[in-house]
Amino acid sequence: MSVDRLLAEQLRKIDDVNREGTFAANWNSLRQYSIPSWYEDAKFGIFIHWGPYSVPAFESEWYARQMYQEGSRAFQHHVATYGTQNKFGYKDFIPMFKAEKFDADEWVSLFKQSGAKFFVPVAEHHDGFPMYDCPFTDWNAARMGPKRDVIRELADAARRQHLVFGVSSHRAENWWFYNGGAAFDSDVLDPRNAGLYGPAQPCHPNNWVPATQPNEPFLEDWLARTSDLIERYEPQLLWFDWWISQPAFKPYLQRLAAYYYNIGRERSRGVAINYKDDAFAEGTAVFDIERGQPLDIRPLFWQTDTSVSQNSWSYISDHKYKTADSIIGDLIDIVSKNGAMLLNIGPRADGTIPEEEQAILRQIGQWLAINGEAIYSTRPWKVFGEGPTRIGSGSFSDTKRSAFTSRDIRFTVKNDRLYAIVLAMPEDGKVVIRSLSNCLYLHPEQIESVELLGHPRGLDWSRGEDGLTIQLPPEFSAQGAFTFRMIRFGS
Repeated sequence: MSVDRLLAEQLRKIDDVNREGTFAANWNSLRQYSIPSWYEDAKFGIFIHWGPYSVPAFESEWYARQMYQEGSRAFQHHVATYGTQNKFGYKDFIPMFKAEKFDADEWVSLFKQSGAKFFVPVAEHHDGFPMYDCPFTDWNAARMGPKRDVIRELADAARRQHLVFGVSSHRAENWWFYNGGAAFDSDVLDPRNAGLYGPAQPCHPNNWVPATQPNEPFLEDWLARTSDLIERYEPQLLWFDWWISQPAFKPYLQRLAAYYYNIGRERSRGVAINYKDDAFAEGTAVFDIERGQPLDIRPLFWQTDTSVSQNSWSYISDHKYKTADSIIGDLIDIVSKNGAMLLNIGPRADGTIPEEEQAILRQIGQWLAINGEAIYSTRPWKVFGEGPTRIGSGSFSDTKRSAFTSRDIRFTVKNDRLYAIVLAMPEDGKVVIRSLSNCLYLHPEQIESVELLGHPRGLDWSRGEDGLTIQLPPEFSAQGAFTFRMIRFGS
């Protein structure tokens, strides 16, 4: 069957499902959507950026764009290393992207060790190279490069090992991603490569905002590709990057969301969509903040997507890695504010996960093995926490805060239990929780006991106007955060 006929058939399926389903393609109907409990309970997942951009391993996963931006570091590096872009373009990295050591079960086993409850590989990045057997283009990982359906292998491994599986689509950005290569003599101009490089629409001088909105053929292709992913790989989480917030996408987003939610209901699977900015109407999907978090509790469940690296989402040769303790601190802060963390890693081109990233994930898993009770299946308390450290509000603020101190404390609740997570070890072995003074929030008789997770000994504690004072056992020490569990009366 021709691609045009496949596309028309896929679009027909969407409309057929929506005609018969509970959800219709409008915001009022989509506000009937409810976030699945698995997602609100999971709190921690793994994001994966992996594709041909892992071969040059220079600067970031945006190498595919930057190598065509005249004057950029990536442009200069590319010419010096591989030759001019009319002789060696981004497409020429695909045969070098072999994934010969990729083992989906090994990856998923590592994710389980990290304490993650779900994971989300990039199914198609801005570069236009699907990591699955996409029927709408020959430019995909099942037919080129690895010649493997990576998303199928990961989906099957997830289900074998009982993790929730999701996918991300960055297809929307392909409309303009290679625009630089259309401005000089490069392989982007060769019509034989249009299936990879896409429309390469010109952008305004800031190189970010395209001069034109996507047209109907592009939008229909986007909708068909995304619904095909849903149909064949059954992800329970669908993540989108920022450019779907463009006005032209709005009706297509509504058609897609209705289809996804209707299919999820048919299959009795709780599903969710992530979005940024104002792409979706509030209450119709799950809001995502890239590399950041809010200042306070957000009433509606939300998510942060961030990376183990400060300077890239994909594998590069000179990462600036975060520490496991700093990531754990952010996870705690996010959960206390009614959110979840999607933490990214970037495998090498051969399919191995860098040792530094494996170590970070295992350290997080070790912490969660002791303290996960205060993270998984919890909900926010009356206040998210206390302490002097200021969190930058909004996107791209995840590396701007100072280190947490022993006076920084975050709260979560589960049934009759209140958890107070202290984000650093006090020098004197004493913790004072000011939000739990006997004149705030809870009456004195409402705390029955105070315990330290992972430590069998009882604790000396008292409560007064200054707060709840807890003396740590003399033999106890922690490298980073640790957790008190308080059983409450009458809560």
